[in-house]
Formats: sequence, structure tokens, C-alpha cells
Amino acid sequence: SDSDDEVVVDLTAAYNGDGRSLAGGMRQLLSEGPEALQFAKAACESGLWRIQRSRVRLLAPIYNPEKIICVGMNYHDHCTEQNFPVPEVPLLFSKFASAIAADGDAIPYDTELTQQLDFEVELVVVVGKEGRRIPREHAASHIAGYTVAHDVSARDLQFKSNGGQWLLGKTMDGYAPIGPAIVTGDELDDAASLGVRCFVNGELMQSSNTKELVHGPADVVAYASKYMTLKPGDLIFTGTPGGVGCFRKPPLWLKDGDMVACEIDGIGRITNKVTATLTAKL
Repeated sequence: SDSDDEVVVDLTAAYNGDGRSLAGGMRQLLSEGPEALQFAKAACESGLWRIQRSRVRLLAPIYNPEKIICVGMNYHDHCTEQNFPVPEVPLLFSKFASAIAADGDAIPYDTELTQQLDFEVELVVVVGKEGRRIPREHAASHIAGYTVAHDVSARDLQFKSNGGQWLLGKTMDGYAPIGPAIVTGDELDDAASLGVRCFVNGELMQSSNTKELVHGPADVVAYASKYMTLKPGDLIFTGTPGGVGCFRKPPLWLKDGDMVACEIDGIGRITNKVTATLTAKL
């Protein structure tokens, strides 16, 4: 539908109308499982609790996942551009939930901490069902849906500082914009073949497809769950395709005022502005 007449359904109001609370937000909804998603679907189809899209601002779909698991080197072209062998198993690292931001939020750019700020569009797997040692053939049943992420990366911290501080380079405040919504797997054919793109100031920088993933959503869920229990609301950033700034010749770094848009077909687009911040003087 045209954005003029788009509506959102206030699920908190729908829960209240059913004599229940949704104070726990998205994480509660996911934890309640298929019945809650069926209730949400029924609420959407009821014609009730509707608000014009233009009257609300969409926040990030979830702010309090127990964990954010990230996969490195997970598109063939991203490995090729840095002469990195294609990993035989997923290469995992992490971001903190405190890095989560919404579509439209500023990306804080502290030039005293980094001078090499980079962009990465990623497909995110949203876990819907708890599990440990999940067989690959059952992995899809543990996935609630998918969203878009911008895995903002400070490359000098990630690769050079103290021998390489991957965590610091990936998890400063605002370094994980996600959204605009979580789309359930049934609507996306399990995200098997979706166009993935990143634009900086309107110029296409990354363009790939989820079919180019080295390890797909089911592979990553099965692998990560060997080592840790996956919980409803956990996010898995599945990696970025080629075209990032740091491996361009010459390198391309984000600067104050840059607008970065990350989009995946069938899910949507998030846009965030790089905004210089001042380091607080202690």
C-alpha cells in the first residue's frame, strides 16, 4: 500500500484488550511462541487497534536480546576482496545489545576513538525458540524471522588497536541499527534468495544476494547452538557482502553527515546519518 495509508497495529493495546500485558515487548512476544504470533496475526486482520503509520516512529524491533552473535567472512565476495580463505565453519564474534539503534537514529562518530568508520549491510536471523545443539534440519523451526542490520565497524580499532579489538571496533553505542521490522520466515522463503544492498549518500556500495552466503541461516543456528543455548530474541548478524569501504582502493571511510541506507528485499530499508560527537573530557 502507499505509505500515505499504511497502518500499524498496536499490539500492546490488543494484548490489553485481551486482558493481558505485553510489557516485555518483542522479547516477550517471541518467548510466547507460535500462539503469540497467531494472536498478532489475528490482531492485524481484525481491523482493530490501528494507527496511521505517519503518526508513529518505528523503534528498533528489539532492544534487549540476551545476545547478538555475528558471523564474519560469510559472503564469498567479502572473503575474496581481502584474500581470506572461505571459512569451513562460521567465524563467530559478538556485539552488545547496547549498540542497537533504530531506523533514523544517528550513528555517533567519535573521531578521537576512530578515524576509519565503515559500513556493512547484513541479514539478521531473529531466534524464536530456545535450543541447544539444534540439528540443521530443525534449525528453521527455531527462527522467528529476519530483519536488516547495519554492522557499523571502526576498522582501526577492529584490526590495529592493541593487535585488533574486534569487540570495541564493532560495539560502540549506535553501531547496530536494526529494522525496520521483523519479517517472518514464511513470508521470505527462509531468506534463501534476497537482494542485499548498502548505499552511502545515495551511491550503491554493496550489492549481493543471500544466496551468496557461505553459511546460511540454518547452518549458523545449528553451529552456534553447539556452543551456547539460543534464546528467543537472540539476534544473529549473518555477515556482510563485498564492497565495504576498508578494502576499496583507495579505502572509503564514512564521514560526518554521510547517510547510510541498508536494505534487503522483502524486509525493508534502514537509513542512519553519521553524526560527529565530542568525547567527554573527564
